[in-house]
Amino acid sequence: MKVEQIYTGCLAEAAYYIVANGEAAIIDPLRETSPYIERAEADGAKIKYIFLTHFHADFVSGQVDLANKTGATIVFGPSATAEYEIHEAKDNEIFELGGIQIQALHTPGHTMESTTYLLKDVNGKDHCIFTGDTLFIGDVGRPDLAIKQGSLTEEDLARHLFQSLRNRIMPLADDVIVYPNHGAGSACGKNMSKETYDSLGNQKKNNYALRADMTEEEFVKEVLTGLTKPPQYFPKNAMMNKKVNTDFDSIVSMGTVALNPNEFETLVEDGALMLDVRTQHDFIKEHVPGSIFIGLNGNFAPWVGALITDINQRIVLVVDEGKEEEAVTRLSRIGYDNSVGYLKGGIEAWKADGREVDSIQKVSPADFEKAVADNASVLDVRKPSEFEAEHVDGAENIPLDYINDNMSQINPDKTYYVHCLGGYRSVIFESILKSRGYHNIIDVDRGFKAIKDETSLKITDFVCQSKS
Repeated sequence: MKVEQIYTGCLAEAAYYIVANGEAAIIDPLRETSPYIERAEADGAKIKYIFLTHFHADFVSGQVDLANKTGATIVFGPSATAEYEIHEAKDNEIFELGGIQIQALHTPGHTMESTTYLLKDVNGKDHCIFTGDTLFIGDVGRPDLAIKQGSLTEEDLARHLFQSLRNRIMPLADDVIVYPNHGAGSACGKNMSKETYDSLGNQKKNNYALRADMTEEEFVKEVLTGLTKPPQYFPKNAMMNKKVNTDFDSIVSMGTVALNPNEFETLVEDGALMLDVRTQHDFIKEHVPGSIFIGLNGNFAPWVGALITDINQRIVLVVDEGKEEEAVTRLSRIGYDNSVGYLKGGIEAWKADGREVDSIQKVSPADFEKAVADNASVLDVRKPSEFEAEHVDGAENIPLDYINDNMSQINPDKTYYVHCLGGYRSVIFESILKSRGYHNIIDVDRGFKAIKDETSLKITDFVCQSKS
């Protein structure tokens, strides 16, 4: 028996590959099928089952393509319904796999169909649990993402989650390994650990939600406190996961069409969005006028999903040579399936065709300090929690997450110095402003980290504000 966690850092997502005596199972696969098929082929195994812990909201899962290519059975938990063929598991149903067993434990709460899969070894001993978004390392799944299911409220789901944890997971032995679907950085929980697996015993000791003496009322209050608004693409991905979508290979084929500058421009004039996925440093230096920056070197997919509100938007890419398939793949993972090509030769081909480029003015932290002394207007585009913890005295907080809701707060005739923590989010923010005709913006190189390290500017923090 072998259990392999396949972790995708940019989504903070874990899929799982299980193989025993020539039979394999996949749990919560991503859109691209090759990583799973290649593993099974290398092991001389046939993929028998594809288990889904629930209908995911933060990515589009690949069960339909994978089942079509392998003949595997798609398994969801009780009450799940989809537009494609599935096996709806009964609570406690056992699935045989090469001499080992996988038992479905219905654990509603994050969603009503949420199911934990308990793997038993060849001796029948409980070995590990695949908990999906029911139990994370250090946290539990948020119970506010499925409140449109009938008349359920987030409090109702929180109560279901409490009972699932107490009655189905906590009674298991301490040496059982917990394999969740997400780690730190995912918006499916509040405060997940950077660790991607742990023993259940350690979680009983260290996870606030598994505290032995916690009452249901305490759990409901704690699990619902501090939840931020979920990204706008979450319900769209959840709906896509119930449908048959365009197959992944076709999406990649369409998105990796090489375009010359004329073809690229024609698509833009016809409504395609220009997405530049190079580094922020390259974008600042020069970019196609009107293009949006969201770099592959950062949290690419979550920012695309948060900021490009039309999931069906056609997209043309400006990308470093050889990165076009990666860009299309990472877009498709969150349901942005309408990439229609990339600028062949990139920005150099654009310039060689005699076309103009744009840039963003950038200043050092030292020059920023001088500008602040002259009463410069400062935009801090970090999250409210980051801003509240500490910020440059006098700065205004307009979080990148909510830029589409706060454009009216920005004066197009005013010059702003813009920063985030390290320089990635600020350039996304600036690119959106420039694409909408706001050009009086200056980027602060390397962001708040460098401002703190290299200047003597006054930093306001929550403690100081509380004392005043």
